[in-house]
Amino acid sequence: MRVLLAEDDETLGSGIKAGLAQHGFQVDWVRDGVAAEREILAQMHEAIILDMGLPRQDGMQTLKNARLHKVKTPVLILTAQDAVASRIEGLDAGADDYLVKPVDLLELGARLRALVRRSHGETQSILTVNGICLNSTTRTVTLQDSTVELSSREFDLLLTFMMHAGRVLTREQLEKHLYSWGTEVSSNAIEVHIYHLRKKFGNDVIQTIRGVGYVMPKSQT
Repeated sequence: MRVLLAEDDETLGSGIKAGLAQHGFQVDWVRDGVAAEREILAQMHEAIILDMGLPRQDGMQTLKNARLHKVKTPVLILTAQDAVASRIEGLDAGADDYLVKPVDLLELGARLRALVRRSHGETQSILTVNGICLNSTTRTVTLQDSTVELSSREFDLLLTFMMHAGRVLTREQLEKHLYSWGTEVSSNAIEVHIYHLRKKFGNDVIQTIRGVGYVMPKSQT
């Protein structure tokens, strides 16, 4: 799950990035509001963590600009201000959730997963498609009640397909979901991961749409 972190504090930013990475998140980190707005408008992320006290352009203005451009990506704001008025302003500007610093990483991860689930119309941490049951909190997968061992990349790719079941995804879209900035991606990385998923779940679990991309059917006949 790829998320954008906009935080100018080096210690906090590096801690959040490292902590979320341990829980399966791919984190792109920017340090000012102008850079954050640029990345938000590109809409490459499943969720956004937005500090309110950013340089060049504060988080509140960045959030308002994103919503004016009809960006629907869920936003969780970070603020050092515990005042009710500050929280209300952020939520009214289009934020979906907030956390007051200092941040508990386990809670941050849980809130991000919840935001992403809701943005895809899901309310539970467990997704089920075609007999495959995936728990995004425990990062476990079962097929017909039997546990299936997956690598971290395989899990993230399966999660992406399950959250977009029935929708054709291009290789470029899949790479954007799986890999953060600066990660070297081999030309056939997605195909290799799909090959392994098919070995574990069957050839029909992910179908190739020639010349377009890949799709996980919502139901198999």
